[in-house]
Amino acid sequence: MSTLQDFLNSHPVDNLTEEVVISDRFKDKDGKLMKFTIRAMSADDMASYQKRAMKINPKSKDRKVEIDSGAISKAIVINHTVVPNFKDAASIQKLGCFDSDGYLQKVLLAGEVEELSKEIQRISGYNTNFEELVDEAKN
Repeated sequence: MSTLQDFLNSHPVDNLTEEVVISDRFKDKDGKLMKFTIRAMSADDMASYQKRAMKINPKSKDRKVEIDSGAISKAIVINHTVVPNFKDAASIQKLGCFDSDGYLQKVLLAGEVEELSKEIQRISGYNTNFEELVDEAKN
């Protein structure tokens, strides 16, 4: 086996995680920045989020496909943030939300969702910007 093959076999990416700071807003009682724990996503995950976010605009003459990039970002954050758990039923209920999406919107600012999504994409090997990924999904 090659050295690269040995490396790959010793470093699987299916549980790759990282701690990241996404905003100065998140500080503990001692004023230290709190970190989010994020998990890498697979290409299949990204393809699934892109597919779910595609909608055909019935008002356009050529039935143009539109992609809701915000929906992709939210799906990435909800499914690939380990700590905090945006799927935690007790937390969702405590804040009077009906689902993870509503809870996410209640606890994070829009820019924080985007920043967290970018960090998850970064550790997943996506070195392009999000708009390029949306354009790629359209084609």
